[in-house]
Amino acid sequence: MRLRAATAAALVAGLTVLIAFSSPCSAIEIKRMKLSSGATLLVSEQHQLPMVTIAIAFDAGLRRDPAGKEGLAELTAASLTQGTRDLTVDQFNEKIDFMGSSISVTDGRDFAEAGLTSLTRYLDDTLALFAAMLQNPALRDADIIRKRAEQVAGIKAAEEQPDYATEVRFAKLLYGDSPYGHPGSGSAESVSKLTPDDVRNFYHQYYKLGSAIISVAGDVKADQIRAAIEKQLAGLPGSVPPQAPPPPPAVARGLHLTTLDRDVAQATLIFGFGGIARSDPDYYRCQVMNYIFGGGGFASRLTKVVRSKGGLPYSIRSGFEAGLFPGSFSVGLQTKNKSANEALRLVIEQMREIRDHPVSDAELESAKKFLVGSFPLKLDHLGAIASFMLQVEFYGLGLDYADRYPKLIESVSKEDVHRMAKQFLHPDAALVVAAANQTEAAISLAGLEPAKPGGK
Repeated sequence: MRLRAATAAALVAGLTVLIAFSSPCSAIEIKRMKLSSGATLLVSEQHQLPMVTIAIAFDAGLRRDPAGKEGLAELTAASLTQGTRDLTVDQFNEKIDFMGSSISVTDGRDFAEAGLTSLTRYLDDTLALFAAMLQNPALRDADIIRKRAEQVAGIKAAEEQPDYATEVRFAKLLYGDSPYGHPGSGSAESVSKLTPDDVRNFYHQYYKLGSAIISVAGDVKADQIRAAIEKQLAGLPGSVPPQAPPPPPAVARGLHLTTLDRDVAQATLIFGFGGIARSDPDYYRCQVMNYIFGGGGFASRLTKVVRSKGGLPYSIRSGFEAGLFPGSFSVGLQTKNKSANEALRLVIEQMREIRDHPVSDAELESAKKFLVGSFPLKLDHLGAIASFMLQVEFYGLGLDYADRYPKLIESVSKEDVHRMAKQFLHPDAALVVAAANQTEAAISLAGLEPAKPGGK
């Protein structure tokens, strides 16, 4: 997927945007430039501390995993940090540790993120190591095989956890074979079959700077860091062709139950269906609606009614997983086996309630106050600022996003919340995945039948 610019106007090199948060002292200035490679560079000069963070989003996320090779994107990301052609992994790490720097490559659903953090005095040397790793990675057979074994072991350990098992099954049922239909780590079976050549081929195919976004936050001058990056990262030419979007996930009318029988004391359930993409203009209205319904912790209806009043789940939450492509909406909860059916009934009851009746003024104001007030806290360190800039650019939110965010949230009305609930919550067309001791839980959909068409 060619990483998109925020707007046509933002393509102009050197564009400067002032992002104002709740007070002038927390303003962030972002400079946007195009590099000769085609990469987009975003720089936020922060001179309070002598530190710098650089993050690069490569179009190498798990959605790029080939069929039958699920987990390859994650294995490639993990293998990239295992030294360079000239340095073993131990030598590479010794140089990083000597400077007190950090270098990492992590894989996400939509993109892989390579990053460094360094004291300003060591930035040149750290950037040189970072560039050597990205442009001339060792990718030795022994290192890849070792990382593969670690990944398989991690998968097997995770599969023992009911929450992981339900999430994997839910994603597979909802997305099928589309790019979001498998866990980022892959399965033990798929990863075990991956070869060092698979990793090297994936690296050469998807780690292209022309498709990348680079963000820099810290004690630097924009023109100087631009020159340094142009010089150091000249060896990753080309770009990645766009990925065709999959069909939006959809669930047929009715409640569709899948049970996983586990010898556990408490049941883990996911109730959900298709959601929205991050670029959807209704995203902010959905944020407010979801905060009231189940995303607001102890302030949400699900916590108040199902957990506190009903005394059932140990934990409960709801949320949209919005990405480059439309994602999911789900409610996740854990409760005693014998309470599973009652908890599920209350979730569906609350979903129908928020669809059928407007929320209160107090609920609306509380949600908006929290979402607006907590937003600046997400940008309290250099790494958070760098990641924020990557996401703003990748999802095409616009460089004035942080300035617009409070206004977008504050403009949401009770009518908007009601409309979002009616449009995006589907209590009568959902997947239910439950990991529980089925002898004790006896999870059933009896009495939870969908309402008749046209009814409530």
